[in-house]
Amino acid sequence: MAKIRSTSGLKMSRILDTLSPSETLKISSQAKDMIRKGIPVISLSAGKPDFDTPEPIKDAAKQALDNGFTKYTPSSGIGELKQAIIDKFKRDNDLNYVPQEIIVSCGAKHCIFNAIQVLTDPGNEVMVPHPYWVSYKEQIKFSISSMKVIPTRRENDFKLDARDLEKNMSRSVRALILNSPCNPTGAVYSKDELQQIADFAVRNEIWVISDEIYEKMVYNGNKHISIAQLGGDIKDQTIVINGLSKAYAMTGWRIGYAAGSREVIGQMSTLQAHTTSNPCSIAQKAAVVALNQCAAHVGRMSNAFAKRRTIIMQGLDSIPGISYIEPQGAFYIFADMSGVYGKSHNGKIIANSRDLCLYLLDYAHVALIPGSAFGEDNFVRISYAASENNITEAINRIDKALKRLT
Repeated sequence: MAKIRSTSGLKMSRILDTLSPSETLKISSQAKDMIRKGIPVISLSAGKPDFDTPEPIKDAAKQALDNGFTKYTPSSGIGELKQAIIDKFKRDNDLNYVPQEIIVSCGAKHCIFNAIQVLTDPGNEVMVPHPYWVSYKEQIKFSISSMKVIPTRRENDFKLDARDLEKNMSRSVRALILNSPCNPTGAVYSKDELQQIADFAVRNEIWVISDEIYEKMVYNGNKHISIAQLGGDIKDQTIVINGLSKAYAMTGWRIGYAAGSREVIGQMSTLQAHTTSNPCSIAQKAAVVALNQCAAHVGRMSNAFAKRRTIIMQGLDSIPGISYIEPQGAFYIFADMSGVYGKSHNGKIIANSRDLCLYLLDYAHVALIPGSAFGEDNFVRISYAASENNITEAINRIDKALKRLT
């Protein structure tokens, strides 16, 4: 038998040394391990709906299998799905695109990755408002550009202000990532707020990567507005990112899409052709039915999230020392837990959001995500993409665990 040579001395890419594991996936994985051991953990950590994928979507996938639609497709997506996406943009956002301005990828995350790689060069900066979704930072590292964190303020629900953008503008800035509705805060930008950002981007000739994956989840009479709707100039400079994982409960199907100028989308398609090639053929067929026929299913899920939002806010209001940003969209609540920092349990001091989340996982059997993963250590992210009973029970457990701290 041939001897296997050790690879311990062989070199790998230096980029890998700069990447951090996803805190969301780490906590979720730890919670799943505990559940497998019989520990009754309630997970309010991962950003995935607890609903099953609607039946018409699953039926479309079964039909695709029965029809033998299991081969390669065009790398940027099938024409039928691109047309469904075009129709969706016109119907929901009053935006007009043609097929050459649409790409279908393996999830919205994949679209964002492609856009960053295509739009930036080494030495460029990408503006990202704080707090930010965990993967923006890591994806920017792959492009050998750098993330320029733009400070925001709690009193403004951690939303971007054009004045803060102006203060941080430099010749190295190539793009801005905008996320509305926002993960982790649930903030939704108004038309006036978006207009100021659009004016800044046009004036400074920078790209906007607009992450709109939570578009269908808005509350309190808020309305989702895409920044690309605000005029031809900003539309030409915007890559709109969306997908089916959140609104249609299709997290595992891995279908995302992007719209933008045909030059940018063409380059993203070239990159994709040499990396993943096409997204799953069967999932693409299912996505056509989702976009064309499942608005009522989306509405029912959104209504359920709205009810859960009320339940979790009322629960947190009952716990002394906790405050939060009232979410206007998505399915997260960003809660300030810094009031318990410095307290301890069995001699171990809770010094930061990670310590607190590990304590709550160990002693309350509730999984949350530390705010440090999003660049804001005073907070934790709590997902209400869980049943009403689980949300109520989780709040009770958190309350009891916090009362044990001294």
